[in-house]
Amino acid sequence: MQGKLKPRKIDQGVFRELYCQLMMRRGLPFKFIEYPEFRSLITYLNPDATPFSRNTSKADMLRIFNRDKIKLKTELATIPSRICLTSDLWTSCTTEGFISLIAHYVDLNWKLNSKILNFCHMPPPHTGFELSKKIGDFLQDWGIEKRVFSITLDNASANDILQQTLKKQLVLQKGLICDGEFFHVRCCAHVLNLIVQEGLKVLDDALDQIRTSIKYVRGSESRMIKFKQCLEKISDINSSSGLCLDVPTRWNSTYLMLQSALKYQRVFASLQLIDENYKYCPSDEEWERATKICKFLQPFYEITTLISATSYPTSNLYFLQVWKIQCLLMKNLVDEDKVLKDMAELMMQKFQKYWDEYSVILAFGAILDPRMKLETLGYCYERLDSLTWKIKLEKIKEKIYKLFSHYSSQGSSISNVQK
Repeated sequence: MQGKLKPRKIDQGVFRELYCQLMMRRGLPFKFIEYPEFRSLITYLNPDATPFSRNTSKADMLRIFNRDKIKLKTELATIPSRICLTSDLWTSCTTEGFISLIAHYVDLNWKLNSKILNFCHMPPPHTGFELSKKIGDFLQDWGIEKRVFSITLDNASANDILQQTLKKQLVLQKGLICDGEFFHVRCCAHVLNLIVQEGLKVLDDALDQIRTSIKYVRGSESRMIKFKQCLEKISDINSSSGLCLDVPTRWNSTYLMLQSALKYQRVFASLQLIDENYKYCPSDEEWERATKICKFLQPFYEITTLISATSYPTSNLYFLQVWKIQCLLMKNLVDEDKVLKDMAELMMQKFQKYWDEYSVILAFGAILDPRMKLETLGYCYERLDSLTWKIKLEKIKEKIYKLFSHYSSQGSSISNVQK
């Protein structure tokens, strides 16, 4: 007769480590370990498991953090490449400010890494000077103040002071390439959001009607039932996608809202006939305007999706996408439709504020892509301006040769030291 299997002996250290991983990855509260139901489950699985308190769990997590921090600091100290940074401020629902700092680098195996170095409370004031001081402290703590290549920030006014102050500090420490000429990079996704938001101001009335209609339908279960009844009577509409409501600060959600609402245009018209309280149905003219705008915004949505990707490098794609944006705006500046023309004019003003001359760093990404190189830049510049394109191209060549000379001299000095 086969004997009973003996329960596996518990390694208390492994158990606590795995529990901390569960807490960190799933955002569980510290007191979860003290829930009677959870302790009963652990005891049932193995009576030898020793329960521990939330304070022990907190201490374990701090120990794991310090261990992994030392490991990451060692890795950052050994990689041969420079480190690119991104930083942002975030306000919680309790109005507390938090600041984040992320490092992007290529490791010894040529793998692109993104690591959150810091995410911590940022007490007021949130001035550019205080923010630069905070980030400077982060860099010193990680020992990378002389390893930075660039920092990418959004276009908040405080960030201009932040990057200027931080750049001066790092240049004094001889920590930046070419005296920080390539240090500051504007967040392309944020700039694109500002540009499109500027254009959407033309559509306030039509957008408000569509937004209010969706809010009305989603406002109660009875309204949703009426809406579905109207939908069932119109058989040729694909109802697999629901109604989307936008977030005002994210223009791409506004595009998705328009896209979803246009599918149900006839359903909204039908709802107006059976629901006397529904008084927000857009007019035919407003629906037509929304259709044109949705078509106009589609390329911008596709570009935003492309450059916001996180699973593959996108630096080589930025220049060509920004060029496409400028081409689209120039084309619509002479559109016969007054609404599209007005949108393009507002968007072009914003575009020229940030991207009149494309960021040099973005151009470098295109040049280093074997599929594009300098010839593609020349073609793009010539399409936009046949008179000055050569001057712009020469300027970019001068900058990239300057950067190459810096790395070349560094390589020579390293070789001499090794000899």
